[in-house]
Amino acid sequence: MKVIKIGGNVIDDPQALARFEADFARMPGEKVLVHGGGKLATALSKTLGIETRMVAGRRVTDRQTLDVVTMVYAGLINKNVVAALQAQGCNAIGMSGADAGAILSHRRTTGEVDYGFVGDVDRVDAEGILALSRAGFTPVFCAITHDGQGSLLNTNADTVASEIAKALAARVETELVFCFEKPGVLSDPEDDTSVIARIDAAVFERLRAEGTVSGGMLPKLENAFAALRCGVKKVIIASPAFVASPQVPHTEIVP
Repeated sequence: MKVIKIGGNVIDDPQALARFEADFARMPGEKVLVHGGGKLATALSKTLGIETRMVAGRRVTDRQTLDVVTMVYAGLINKNVVAALQAQGCNAIGMSGADAGAILSHRRTTGEVDYGFVGDVDRVDAEGILALSRAGFTPVFCAITHDGQGSLLNTNADTVASEIAKALAARVETELVFCFEKPGVLSDPEDDTSVIARIDAAVFERLRAEGTVSGGMLPKLENAFAALRCGVKKVIIASPAFVASPQVPHTEIVP
């Protein structure tokens, strides 16, 4: 089983997204897609006059922002991606974490930062996801989860992908691939040829201390290592081209 997460500027670029969708649809074997969409949510929030706050790469979600991200993630983006995959012959089914109770989370307790209506994942229904896959469906998840009490919660899309991969890994061999607009983790953010081929925990701590990785890359790497610790066989950070051509430059996360 492969869990692919697509995000970053790829979601905002119709041509790049279309190429990825075509490559993903052709990818053999069982697979799950998780998508982000934060930049579109930010744009809509601005149009509606709602302030966007980010802390360490994570969105602060008040009630108005929760409404916006639900509309954008579970509606506009999810259904367009599903329609595009269906057109490519991939029997995609769009889902949030609330659908079929797939991803249960709890509202993050207030610490140094109150992230608002943000969910930390408690449980992923891996058996349900596998049942869909074995029935011929390809689940396409947005990053909206639920608390089981009737409330939706905004959850980091990298975390959703990691948690799905971790749950599946307890049952089937699983790989996790984070795709975004860069070819991998870069030693020089301004140089796309400076891809770091392998990152272990010690290298990650050094890169974080140096400030080489920051913002949204921090939760991505944290989730990558969490997935490895929970039995995910392989974790890759790469451009969408990796889906069709695994030989392209990319970053592999290693224990």
